[in-house]
Amino acid sequence: MSFIVIYITHSSEAEAKRVSDHLLQQKLVACANIFPINSAYWWQGQIQYEGEWVSIVKTTLENWEKVKFEVEKIHPYDVPCIMKIEVEANNAYEQWIRDEVK
Repeated sequence: MSFIVIYITHSSEAEAKRVSDHLLQQKLVACANIFPINSAYWWQGQIQYEGEWVSIVKTTLENWEKVKFEVEKIHPYDVPCIMKIEVEANNAYEQWIRDEVK
């Protein structure tokens, strides 16, 4: 058994919580971890340095397209970062994730 984590960047803690709450309320993810980061990236021909927030949400592989669609629908960024990473964990944790999502 395996599952996925989805890494999503946000402009603020409030935005990260809003997106995570939306996914949790729809039972598309089992949980979310939210934390601050410092980002450096190219944008419109220049290197940018910004404080951002990341949410790492955990769900089943079957929910990937639904989660991606929902995030793209409500995320304020022109080009949101929504990355899927397939992972494995202890059996009890993986089963908990499967039990908590639709």
